[in-house]
Amino acid sequence: MTAPLSPEQIDRLARRRAGAKLGWYVHATVYVLVNLVVFAMSRYGFGNRPWSIFPLLGWGTGLALHGISVFVLGTGNGLRERMIQKERERLQRERGGS
Repeated sequence: MTAPLSPEQIDRLARRRAGAKLGWYVHATVYVLVNLVVFAMSRYGFGNRPWSIFPLLGWGTGLALHGISVFVLGTGNGLRERMIQKERERLQRERGGS
C-alpha cells in the first residue's frame, strides 16, 4: 500500500532507528551506574535511610517512557506503521465516499 523506499531512504531510516536504540542503551547504562552510586551513598555514606528509591523511581519512569518512545512508538515501528496505515485507509474511504 505504501510506496517502496529507495535504498537511500532505507539507509537513512535504518541509521535513525539504530541511533535511537543506541541512545536508549546509553541512557539505561548511565541509569544503572548512577543509581548504583546513589544507592551506595544512601546505604553506606549518609546513614542507613533508603532515600535512593526516589531518584531510582523518578529516573526509571523517564527511562521507561524513553524506551516506549523508541521501541514501541518509534518511527517505522510496527504499531505506529499500522496506525498510520489505518488512518490512510480511513481518509481514503472518506474522500472516496464524498
